[in-house]
Amino acid sequence: MRVIRKYANRRLYDTQQSRYVTLEDLRRLIIEEEPFRVEDAKSGEDLTRTILLSIIIEQEQADSEAEVFSNDLLAQLIRVYDMSSPLPLARYLEQGTQLMLEQQKRMQTQWQQAMRHSPIEFMRELAEENMRFWQNALNQPTQTDDDETSDKRS
Repeated sequence: MRVIRKYANRRLYDTQQSRYVTLEDLRRLIIEEEPFRVEDAKSGEDLTRTILLSIIIEQEQADSEAEVFSNDLLAQLIRVYDMSSPLPLARYLEQGTQLMLEQQKRMQTQWQQAMRHSPIEFMRELAEENMRFWQNALNQPTQTDDDETSDKRS
């Protein structure tokens, strides 16, 4: 697991690559499913969760069209923390999000397969096959060409 150290000056240091990184760099690691742990440089305390929340906040602020957390949803989440016996919300959200991501990947795969077998794609593949055939046919000497060459030698 990659270790990222957070220093007092708020800088993040990737110990594997020996360089400072940004929240955007960590976001890319998440997308690439590269596991990492963020720890305080002095105490070794695990700060991963705090950094992940910072990445979410940065994304929410950067792209208002891709907003995931509405004001109402955030208010409801705050209320969950105030419940005397909080709901098992983390597990539910993790499982629901995982299911959604798996379904999205499956849909993308099925869409690509459907497009691969469309009539237009079939015609493109057929045209490419025909082009390869004619290129090979024109680049290889025919049997009669070989016979004429041997006749001229005799």
